[in-house]
Amino acid sequence: MAEKKIRAKERDAIIQSLKAGVTPKIGIQYIQVGRVNELKAMIQDIQRIEDGGAAFRLIIGDYGSGKTFFMSVVRAIALERKLVTLHADLSPDRRLHATGGQAKNLYSELMKNMSTRNKPDGNALTSVVEKFITQVQKEAESNDYSVEKVIHKRLTAISEMVGGYDFAKVIEIYWKASEEDNEHLKACAIKWLRAEYSTKTDARNDLGVRTIISDAFFYDALKIMSLFVRQAGYSGLLVNLDEMVNLYKLSNTQARKSNYEQILRILNDCLQGNAEYIGFLLGGTPEFLLDPYKGLYSYEALQTRLAENNFAKQADVIDYSSPALHLACLSPEELYILLKNLRHIYASGDSTKYLVPDDSLTAFLIHCNQTIGEAYFKTPRNTIKAFLDMLTVIEQHPEISWQQLLESLKIEEEKNSDMEIEIENDDNLTDFRL
Repeated sequence: MAEKKIRAKERDAIIQSLKAGVTPKIGIQYIQVGRVNELKAMIQDIQRIEDGGAAFRLIIGDYGSGKTFFMSVVRAIALERKLVTLHADLSPDRRLHATGGQAKNLYSELMKNMSTRNKPDGNALTSVVEKFITQVQKEAESNDYSVEKVIHKRLTAISEMVGGYDFAKVIEIYWKASEEDNEHLKACAIKWLRAEYSTKTDARNDLGVRTIISDAFFYDALKIMSLFVRQAGYSGLLVNLDEMVNLYKLSNTQARKSNYEQILRILNDCLQGNAEYIGFLLGGTPEFLLDPYKGLYSYEALQTRLAENNFAKQADVIDYSSPALHLACLSPEELYILLKNLRHIYASGDSTKYLVPDDSLTAFLIHCNQTIGEAYFKTPRNTIKAFLDMLTVIEQHPEISWQQLLESLKIEEEKNSDMEIEIENDDNLTDFRL
């Protein structure tokens, strides 16, 4: 079977992203290894969303363990299954709950990053609205109804939700603006849907609506959007929120508690069936979940819902149905396959251009195990970066062998280790003299 070559643009984007320690936006299918059971659980969640249910998952792992990468893989699967996806990182200026515009900022970021199978890189909101209009026009023509009547019929359920009346009105305004070729009015409608209006007065002047998507409306607006994308012909909505540790870092106890209450509301809705066609993936570190003073476990109602399955714990296995999914470490075999994939990408998919042989992969993993220890199974980010750095040097300096690089690295690390011991001894001597 002929090898499939990897385009230079794609290859460079993957390599540069991984060397910088960030998840590539394209080409993740070339490097995905392991996590089979976790992905099966996520596919079941996607199925539940397609069937009109809701899903909630906390993806828990250490820095560099592959949380963001795993969430990107799930997002790619969701796009293939005709879901609309939203993704954003939380930050000091983007939260789930706030009174100073931070929740509104998060919603705007999610809308900016809205993706579909045809527009996987974001900015898909306008095309989703256009698709809805097209669906409505087809239905109106086939049933000899007015477009306005079909819009009202399709958005009835949304109009009855909190904030849904103005949402439906803005969609209708967009359709009328399309009919009149009024680009300014269409832009105003999209601006409202993206939560980019800062005052109700501006929205009323431009669109004649009385409300805007504000901090208080954050979660309700997402539930409305899940029903809307369904009406536009998609299977549902998947919301990816990464860097949840930023909530853990909030110094204000009340602000932190309010955000945890919002998480509890979302969790309850998803588990109790009060949300439809929507799923949430929240990526965070172990301390964000487990810290009894500042983490989710500090909020008793969340702790009881997210507590680990004791039977699974005693049997030393993972319960893949739990709302909190702890990413398992990659096995040595999976890391070996990962290095093979990276070598293949670096050679643009051409096995005749491999810079190092199979022996080097085994030697590199042995080196990692001896210098980093078991941590390299938990945080593949550092292993990936180090391996790509080695390939870069070999590519630029063909006269240097991989054996030389590993040996020189080993000597350097031994020197640093000896130096640390000397410093420690000097400290002890100083203490003794004092």
